[in-house]
Amino acid sequence: MDVKVISTGIRYASLPESYVRPVSERPKLSEVVDCENIPVIDLACGNRALTIQQIALACSQFGFFQVINHGVSTEAVEKMLEAADEFFQLPVEEKMKLYSDDPSKTTRLSTSFNVKKEKVHNWRDYLRLHCHPLEQYVPEWPSNPSSFKDFASNYSIEVRKLGFRLQELISESLGLDKDCVKNILGEQGQHMAVNYYPPCPEPELTYGLPAHTDPNALTILLLDQQVAGLQVLKDGKWVAVKPYPDAFVINLGDQIQALSNGRYKSVWHRAIVNADKARMSVASFLCPCNEAVISSPGNLTDNGSGAIYRSFTYAEYYKKFWSRNLDQEHCLELFKN
Repeated sequence: MDVKVISTGIRYASLPESYVRPVSERPKLSEVVDCENIPVIDLACGNRALTIQQIALACSQFGFFQVINHGVSTEAVEKMLEAADEFFQLPVEEKMKLYSDDPSKTTRLSTSFNVKKEKVHNWRDYLRLHCHPLEQYVPEWPSNPSSFKDFASNYSIEVRKLGFRLQELISESLGLDKDCVKNILGEQGQHMAVNYYPPCPEPELTYGLPAHTDPNALTILLLDQQVAGLQVLKDGKWVAVKPYPDAFVINLGDQIQALSNGRYKSVWHRAIVNADKARMSVASFLCPCNEAVISSPGNLTDNGSGAIYRSFTYAEYYKKFWSRNLDQEHCLELFKN
């Protein structure tokens, strides 16, 4: 059997050559400091006006924030992590039944980012699942471990609700009607990436994922509470995100940057790896429907500046995103007016 993944249980003594980044592209881990002032927004604070104000600040100055009291049950989160962990502990031959390096497959285990195109690989395996509509995709999901479908379904339903709540708040924080963002995005797709980063012999030479922005609208990220690894670009410097207990990290994707006419930023972020411990994260993506036309509402463009980006469909954007390397210039640059 041709094993293409790195979650084999074998510990590497040194980093295989195909994962070693050129010197100029390495993470320079000694220069990274902790981000002390990441906004943590309490969604149960009871004061909607304050929440909207906090969201506006976080989206314009950071492009990401953490949310607590977010309505996703502790049980749903714990069971999702348990199912994810059990999946990656399966024997390699069992996991490989789901392996594919074709990005158009709706359920697949794969590795790195775009194995066929890239020169240097990333130290990660991931299980990518389409999650909406559930009844269409769940039959393709792993049936081993036996609890996986149930646990991941429940989790994805709860996370979707949270995503819609956040989109309403983001919409209002831009001075728009609360349903405006959702209406532009159409019947949203939902994907999940269950990321597994095995222990890495030389973390300073590679990435779990190099710097990128997310092509979708909103990313709801469940981080490993034990092993840090998420870093974001803030004011030109890489900073480490320490997960707040029981929080989700919310990343704005490229579609929110386009839709807000550049007022809100899709954040550059990357994942680093750990020498001693495996690390896991679960990223849930809300994506516009393929036909959704992404353009800024009039009241965000009529202050004399006009629209920064031309209108485009999400299908057009997504195709462009997957046809390039992950860490090239921002894909949105290709859509500027």
